[in-house]
Amino acid sequence: MPGLSSTIYFPGLPTITNELNASDTETILTAALFVLFMGIGPVFWGSLSDYYQTRRFLLIIAMVIFTAASLGCALINNIWGLIVFRCLQSVGSSAPMAVGGGCLADLYSVVNRGGPTSTLFLSMFIGPLIGPIIGGFLTISNLTWRSTFIFCVAFGAFVLIITFLFMPETYRDNKKFDIATTLPTTTSPSPSPVASATTVLEPHKKSELFDKNDSSNFKNNKNCNQQHQLQQLQQQQEKIKKKTFNPIRPLLMLRYPHVLLPSLVGGIVFGSFFALEAVLPILYEEIYGFAPWELGLCYLGAGVGSVAGAVFQGCVSDRLLLRAREKRDGKHKIEDRIAINLWPCCFIFIPVGLLVFGWSTEYKLSYWIGIITFGIQTFGMNQVLPETNAYLLDATPGEGASVLAAATLVRMTFACVLTLCASPLLQLLGPGFLFVIFAGLSWIAAGLMLINKIYGRKMRRRVGFEQDEEMN
Repeated sequence: MPGLSSTIYFPGLPTITNELNASDTETILTAALFVLFMGIGPVFWGSLSDYYQTRRFLLIIAMVIFTAASLGCALINNIWGLIVFRCLQSVGSSAPMAVGGGCLADLYSVVNRGGPTSTLFLSMFIGPLIGPIIGGFLTISNLTWRSTFIFCVAFGAFVLIITFLFMPETYRDNKKFDIATTLPTTTSPSPSPVASATTVLEPHKKSELFDKNDSSNFKNNKNCNQQHQLQQLQQQQEKIKKKTFNPIRPLLMLRYPHVLLPSLVGGIVFGSFFALEAVLPILYEEIYGFAPWELGLCYLGAGVGSVAGAVFQGCVSDRLLLRAREKRDGKHKIEDRIAINLWPCCFIFIPVGLLVFGWSTEYKLSYWIGIITFGIQTFGMNQVLPETNAYLLDATPGEGASVLAAATLVRMTFACVLTLCASPLLQLLGPGFLFVIFAGLSWIAAGLMLINKIYGRKMRRRVGFEQDEEMN
């Protein structure tokens, strides 16, 4: 939903500029601020989810906001009103990006989380690619660009109904769950002095020591000890302080190096992708003379790459994690999540895809080269982003919604900044050198991931996030 609604109206941007008497900069703000608020929104959704210990209710509220804001976008006749409604639409659509990740942490264990995470992020990042394709055909109608927001109204209402009727509450309190699972072992009473004495008596003397009354007293003492242990555990459970509501809590998670580094990697990778997506219509209309519906079809290559990357990632992620642990005789290590398949993506697929796209359009080569290399870039991206987010979930247990909200904010901030910079840099440097810059940023991201792979455990140990399984 967030990805789809962010780009579905792209083919109608020239019409919006003319119909609402807006400048190009004002029209671009409807996209740039949408992306920025798509990063800010999850910070609050994640904080609310962790504080109120709920997932389902917040998703329902978010869908109401998204549907109402989409209707406002369809009816507005002022560019600044459209910008405001786009920001509200972004806030509503951004909830699944944080709360959805929290649901995965609730439902799946560490060793089974890679595949579902890939599926979640495929649904998020396939949206920006199919959005212009759908929007290109919708803008042909009599309602032009307004038909794209009417589509968003119908889509939001459908998701709202499905969530309300069929989605259960998934929130899982790890601390309470862990205490509950220890009850059978911790409530076992310690051996009583009488029981200890009977172990050294001869068998024929045991019957003399225990008569019916003594046996009854022993059972009563046993029950009292069990009740006492249960009361102590309940008191410990009550002492677990409920998290205070702090809307900037997700931002504070970025002070931890093992959270900041994967977030920066995701920000650079996704920011480069979104900037390419934003300049593609400009380049292909200017160089190849494509019509709006033809521009929408140019995203098919990226869509195929996204699906292929997500499917491949879902198949190998958990297997590579388990294989790495088998080499260590089953010893647990969170950094195993950063698996071997990510290195070709970071060092080859993503930067090479960007470079070839840039220089093929610079020299006006076949438009198929750009379409295919865009797909290569998304093939790598849809392996890196799910793995970095799965790593964040594994490395910060109990903070799933908040940590993904922080990562989303970084990712969308990079997307906003790189998109705003792409247009002037394109005019100043041309597409070739523009994407040299983006490829260089991708190699920097690969270096940051390598640092996290090597020193991740030490960084987590220093801030108290080393897990008990790793200490054994």
